[in-house]
Amino acid sequence: MKTVLIIAGSDPGAGAGLQQDLKVATLLGTYGLTVATALTIQNSRGVKAVYPVDPEVVAAQLEAILSDFPVAAVKVGMLANAAIVAVVADRLKELAAPLVLDPVLAAGGGFPLLDEAGIAAMREKLFPLTYLLTPNAPEAARLTGMTINGPLELEEAARRLQAQGPRWVLATGGHLPGEPVDLLTDGTNVYHLPGVRLAALHHHGSGCVLASACAAGLARGLTLPEAVNQARRLTNQALKFGLPLGRGAGPVNPYAPFARDLARFAVLEDLQAAAARLQAEDISPLIPEVMSNLGFAAPYPEGPRDVAAFPGRLVKSPSGLLIPAPPAFGASRHLAAVILTAMAAHPEMRSAMNIKYLEGIEDLAPLLHFRVATFDSSQEPAEAQGKGGGTLAWGVAAV
Repeated sequence: MKTVLIIAGSDPGAGAGLQQDLKVATLLGTYGLTVATALTIQNSRGVKAVYPVDPEVVAAQLEAILSDFPVAAVKVGMLANAAIVAVVADRLKELAAPLVLDPVLAAGGGFPLLDEAGIAAMREKLFPLTYLLTPNAPEAARLTGMTINGPLELEEAARRLQAQGPRWVLATGGHLPGEPVDLLTDGTNVYHLPGVRLAALHHHGSGCVLASACAAGLARGLTLPEAVNQARRLTNQALKFGLPLGRGAGPVNPYAPFARDLARFAVLEDLQAAAARLQAEDISPLIPEVMSNLGFAAPYPEGPRDVAAFPGRLVKSPSGLLIPAPPAFGASRHLAAVILTAMAAHPEMRSAMNIKYLEGIEDLAPLLHFRVATFDSSQEPAEAQGKGGGTLAWGVAAV
C-alpha cells in the first residue's frame, strides 16, 4: 500500500487538519503517516487558540517516520511558525516524493494560523520543494499582494506563485463571486477548471480534502491532472453532502460518494424483500389505477440514477400483486423526483410509494406512526409545471 506523509495541525473536531487528511488518505486507498505541527482549540464555531508543537518535537516525529517508512507522497498543511517551516523543509529537501503544499494562513473565521515570518520562510524554503501548491483565492491574494476579484486575476496570481518555485499551482476560486473556476498552471500551460456553485453551509475542511486527495492520487501513481480531477470531484461531493454537526459550520463529508456506492446492492436487496412482503400480504386494494411503484434511494444521492424502483411498476391483477421486473436504479423518474425532493429537507426520508387514496386514511396514518400532509395541485405555479418530476415533486416540496 502506498503511503502519504501528512504534516499538519490537529483539529479536535476532526473536520480539518490531520484528522480530515487521514480520512481522505484512507478513503482513497493509501496509508496515512502523520506529523503534528500544532494543537488547535477549535470547534464548528471557530478557532479559539493555537499551540505550536516544539520544532524539536516536529523534527523528532519526522525522523521517526522517514527513518522507517517509505513515503510515496507528502501533504503539508498548517505549519504555525517559521521555525517549524524550517524544520519541515530541512527534512523534506532530500525526499524524492511529490510534495503537495496547502498554504494554510488563516482559519475561515480569520484566526491567523501562520505568522508573517512563517509566510516568508514558506516562500523561501518550501516553495522550491513543492510539486503542487493549492491556495484558495484569499491565500493567493495574500501571497502575491494582488487584489483578486475574478478568474483572470486568479490566473495571474497562480502564474506568479508558480514562478516562485512550485512545479504546479492549483488556485481555487470558490471564494470568488459567480460560478467557481479553479486555475491549474505549470507556468507554461493554464487550465481553467469550471465548477458549480453549491449552497454548502457545512464546508469546514474543504481545502484539506482537496490537497490530501491530490497527494493520495500522486502516491498511487496518477498524473498531476488525473490527481487534481479526482481531488476536485471528491471535494465537490464532500461539500455537497457536508455534515450538520456542531452549532456552526459543520465538516465536509468525503465519505459520501463511498457510502452511496457501497449501499447500492443493499438498496436493491431491500426493495426486493419489501416488494415480496407486499405481494405476500396482497395489498391489491391499495394499488391505484395508474399502478404503484416503490422507490428507495442510496444515501447521498446525486440524481435519479441513485434511486431504485421497479421497471413496469407494481401491478394489480385478479391473482394479486404482480412484480413484472426486479428493481433497478433509474427505473422511475417521477418517484425519484419525489424522493429526492423530500431528501433535500429530510435526508433520512429515502423511500416512497404511491398508493390509492382511501377514506379514513388520515385516521389510520398516526397508528402506523405516519404524519399526514396534503397539497392542492391547483395551486401549482405555472413555472413549476412539467419540471423536475411534475406536480408530485412540487407538492412534496410545498409540504
